[in-house]
Amino acid sequence: MSDLPVFPSGFVFGAATASYQIEGAAHEGGRVPSIWDTYCHTPGRVDGDDTGDMACDHYHRYPEDVALLRDLGVDSYRFSIAWPRVQPTGSGPANAKGLDFYSRLVDELLEAGIEPAATLYHWDLPQALEDQGGWRVRETAERFGEYAQIVAEHLADRVPRWITLNEPWCSAFLGYSVGRHAPGAQEGTGALDAAHHLLVGHGLAMKAMRAAGVREAGITLNLDRNVPAHDTPAGRAAAVRADTQHNLVWTEPILAGRYPATEQDTWGELITRQDFRREGDLDLIAQPLDFLGINYYRPIVVADAPYREPDPAHRVATDNRYQEVPYPDVRRTAMNWPVVPESFTDLLTALKDTYGEALPPIQITENGSAEHDVVDQDGGVHDPDRVAYLHSHLTALRAAMDAGVDVRGYYVWSLLDNFEWALGYAKRFGLDPRGVKAGSAHQGAVRVPAVCALVVECVGDG
Repeated sequence: MSDLPVFPSGFVFGAATASYQIEGAAHEGGRVPSIWDTYCHTPGRVDGDDTGDMACDHYHRYPEDVALLRDLGVDSYRFSIAWPRVQPTGSGPANAKGLDFYSRLVDELLEAGIEPAATLYHWDLPQALEDQGGWRVRETAERFGEYAQIVAEHLADRVPRWITLNEPWCSAFLGYSVGRHAPGAQEGTGALDAAHHLLVGHGLAMKAMRAAGVREAGITLNLDRNVPAHDTPAGRAAAVRADTQHNLVWTEPILAGRYPATEQDTWGELITRQDFRREGDLDLIAQPLDFLGINYYRPIVVADAPYREPDPAHRVATDNRYQEVPYPDVRRTAMNWPVVPESFTDLLTALKDTYGEALPPIQITENGSAEHDVVDQDGGVHDPDRVAYLHSHLTALRAAMDAGVDVRGYYVWSLLDNFEWALGYAKRFGLDPRGVKAGSAHQGAVRVPAVCALVVECVGDG
């Protein structure tokens, strides 16, 4: 493609995965159930009653997956560490077999010339901790800090880049309010407790990693560009409430050391009780970051709406007097997400305008698309829609950088077609479909190199 954007020398291109989505070996090497094991094995929770018991079998086939990364030509691989594999009950000593698996993976990556980037938490909380209250209780944040210390002390000498939490919005609100993710709760104050304790856990993990000598540490947020459906006072206010719930609940404490000024209007009676917050929490949460990870996929259009549940005693934390409405007249991915690359630019530039010098360098830790992939007669998956999506979003990213946003890297989601959480194996984000579960229609298919070339050819001196 002659119109590919050019990125500076030293810009990191990578691919990303997550432990429960690819590892499998759910009962091997001392691993015990996470909240996602429990959720998946509850009938009706996951489309097709799929589970991650086997997933892409990465636990046994990681050398093949590292070879795929090497062939792809990426600089870095972002993977996550399964807490129940390393510390099965969420407390106490480490499981040596679990640590050894990640040590072998890291060594394999380094041997292939690929920089490891580790995420400590990509949603697979040990079930034992959920049984004690999960992220609703502060003790889980404290256990997370201890877990971070164990892992960092074991791998900090070889892993340069670390992420505390992946998308805490999903953990707090999809997990404890919407109920579409593990543990499947539908709560009001419980979800707000979880959001705060995830932030406290992030702060404790940052302190633990600094003490262990980690070179570069941050957090990954799935920030959304929330657009009002109607340019009216009510429409703009609805967009602010959406922005508070999706973005400001994280960015304000982390980057500005304060709680959102708009939280009362967003959560009303649910936020009145604040005993889950303690003196000193904001200082802990707002420790300096080496980078801010951002996962980005699509914009959200919102309209003003009444509460779905008038009684706050029964209201969930995502009932904030707005509703999502379709983005008009654009292509949609297989996830039914609108493809609007310019909103990627807008999100990043707005973040810079809001936080200025307080905004650390950015790593795009996920971006990609699920498409209706078809295996052609030549045995290849030619990926035209995915190539177009990545091309347009890399162009939008370059536009944000030209506007002064300090972006240092980009990780495509995902290396492999994998277990897509509550959607099971129905949606495909992978650059290589050989990771899909046995018996899939795409098992054994190979992607043509268009996507690979798209990423590799963007690197230059511009």
